[in-house]
Amino acid sequence: MALSVSRREFLQGAAALGVMTKLPSSLHGEQTQTGDVLWYSRPADTWLEAIPLGNGRLGAMVFGGMQRERIALSESTAWSGAAATGDVNPGAREHLEEIRRLLFAEKYDEAQVLSSKYLVGSMKNFGTNLPLPELLLEFESGAEVTEYQRSLRLNEAIAQVRWMAHGDRYEREAFASHADGVLIMRVSCNRKKRIGFRMHFGEGVLPGEVHAADGALRFTGHAWETLHSSGRDGVAVQIEARVLNDGGMVTAQANSLEVQGADEVTLLVAIGTSYGGANAGQMCRKILDASTVKSYSQLRKAHVSDYQPLYRRMAIDLGESTSAMRTMPIDQRRKAVEDGADDPELLALFFQYGRYLTIAGSREDSPLPLALQGIWNDGLASSMGWTDDFHLDINTEQNYWPAEVCNLSECQMPLFRLIDGMREHGHETAQGMYGAPGWVAHTVTNPWGYTAPGGTGWGIFVTAGVWISLQLWQHWSFGGDIVFLRTRAYPVLRDAAEFFLGYMVTEPKHGWLVTGPSESPENWYLTPTGGRASVSMGPTCDRVLIDALFRICIEASETLGVDEALRERLMSARRKLPPFQVGRHGQLQEWLEDFEEAYPNHRHTSHLIALYPENEISPRKTPELARAAEVTIERRIHAPHWEQSEWGRANLVVYYARLLKGDEARKYLIELISKSSASNLLTFSSGGVAGAEQDIFAIDGNTAGAAGIAEMLLQSQGGEIELLPALPVAWAKGSIRGLCARGSFVVDLAWERGQLREAMLFSQRGGKTQIRYGERVLSVEIAPGETRRMLARDFRA
Repeated sequence: MALSVSRREFLQGAAALGVMTKLPSSLHGEQTQTGDVLWYSRPADTWLEAIPLGNGRLGAMVFGGMQRERIALSESTAWSGAAATGDVNPGAREHLEEIRRLLFAEKYDEAQVLSSKYLVGSMKNFGTNLPLPELLLEFESGAEVTEYQRSLRLNEAIAQVRWMAHGDRYEREAFASHADGVLIMRVSCNRKKRIGFRMHFGEGVLPGEVHAADGALRFTGHAWETLHSSGRDGVAVQIEARVLNDGGMVTAQANSLEVQGADEVTLLVAIGTSYGGANAGQMCRKILDASTVKSYSQLRKAHVSDYQPLYRRMAIDLGESTSAMRTMPIDQRRKAVEDGADDPELLALFFQYGRYLTIAGSREDSPLPLALQGIWNDGLASSMGWTDDFHLDINTEQNYWPAEVCNLSECQMPLFRLIDGMREHGHETAQGMYGAPGWVAHTVTNPWGYTAPGGTGWGIFVTAGVWISLQLWQHWSFGGDIVFLRTRAYPVLRDAAEFFLGYMVTEPKHGWLVTGPSESPENWYLTPTGGRASVSMGPTCDRVLIDALFRICIEASETLGVDEALRERLMSARRKLPPFQVGRHGQLQEWLEDFEEAYPNHRHTSHLIALYPENEISPRKTPELARAAEVTIERRIHAPHWEQSEWGRANLVVYYARLLKGDEARKYLIELISKSSASNLLTFSSGGVAGAEQDIFAIDGNTAGAAGIAEMLLQSQGGEIELLPALPVAWAKGSIRGLCARGSFVVDLAWERGQLREAMLFSQRGGKTQIRYGERVLSVEIAPGETRRMLARDFRA
């Protein structure tokens, strides 16, 4: 039977078995994991080789050049555009029933034409996040350099560059402090009077002016551009860099600062914008005035003390890599994995890197959540049709998949505030476009709560607001905060359910209740006439999300003891939703009809959200549908010229984890790292896919990849906690600490020879749960604040 023990006893026992040696001694205490370092033997030449730093709002990419240091700056609220009215097409409501009639009459081509004319919204002032000017440090030294190394220590969120020249050791250390709201870099040498450089801003896309005086370099401008906005709408931006020098002198030129003969220099970089009515200049001055009076060691200590309580909640060991692999820089290790080498420690590092980026990009008090590129910006997504915004048809959801399971729950708070804004504006869209109560949002949104559709083929995804709002339910399911459920989650979800009760219509052939016109992101089908169409009635992805929404609202209303009449309406409507259907190829149908796909190699598999993140399809409860989902995957990835994307590969990791196929999940995890990740392990959308001319950074592969690893080791959907559900053969021995499960449980696992050795379950709120390992399921009850130890023998019949 399972035993109640202390965590110290558990870890001592694990150490005796030779496992879990990298884990800490307390649930919420500190840990040190020696592999949590990205390091390189040369400076970065490109953006996708640089080291990312972030404090939840301010982002920086540090290149680590010796004669020229580049710091690519970004800030989450540096947005063009503005809040707008008239985004909904004025002809939408008038033509809605006509489009539905055409779709039900199988006149898909005609419906597509009308949808393209009357349903698309206006995005003339939608805007985008924009990259900021780079901060450049030009050094005079041209000496031969030896022992060069640059690194990012995930355990401290600190970047370092070190080298030897003329027998002297030079070092730069940089971090983005959430505690003080400032980017900090220290430039030092072991010999006095060796530090000298010219500091200036590089050319950027933002119009503005540069001024230098009194040891400070200041950029003042606006986030203006014409591709996604009017060219005169956008936040005001100020960047101020202050030089604090020990020894030597600092002189100001017209647009630069010159440092000469210093012993050591500390740079403080603040960024302010007018987002939310703030004063950009005052914001910078306040941050810098408060930081300038502190020593470098005080700033560093405050940063580490603020960051580590989040990062150190988890540790992971997926097995040991060879000593030769360990001595290689990360870019070489990534290339070796691409060539077929086994490097389990790199996979574990990728997991922690996803968590690091989540912390760096989305803190509890961040003004905005992670956008397509997180808080960083390479200038590529923002300069093409995509925009660097919040995509709600997969990408923003993936950004937050690891938040709950990977023990970073509070990092979701910026997302919830964005959803609150969407709900407010979505009421207007629901009424103006559909004549329905409640709120609705479509495929993309911006900081001002845009909820109208985008263009046809991708923008008329009517359940996008539901999908992103399910993150609220995940937060409740994992944390169990009844106040959050009552005041934050349920009102949003209830209003969304009210919309769909008023918006959905009865399909005449079977009497099913369906959405539409809507799109299955971002796919097209072949019409009977040989044409192509994207809009349809009742696409499967809508059916999945509506079923989840209604189920959740029913459960929440029962838990809270409210809205009994609404609950009855939802239960009745839920019974009328279409069933899942298996098509002619044995695939899970993406649409109500068994259409052939216009693009069989398409990157989206939107209907498979029934497999993940939802739990409507699973190998145990719906084996036939699980096989149909797998056929869908196989047909898609084996089609000629499959559109391989970073988030698509991450999807395959979570899909196969849910299908309980660990070896397949590991295969696509390795492909995600080796084929869709750059030298700095940031994931990218490949050039040639979705209109991209070159590789473009997107953070969703990093975050969803981390979630995929977690899903391979622990699953908690469906009312039970399953241990090691998709453990690959290659991960024969390992451990993980700090995974979270629904029901407010924290789980530590250790395994050996491919089998569970022991598990620790800590209950934050107390309660009963079912624990599964293989085919054996045990019922356990744990008191609040207590830990239960379970051994492998507990699961033997």
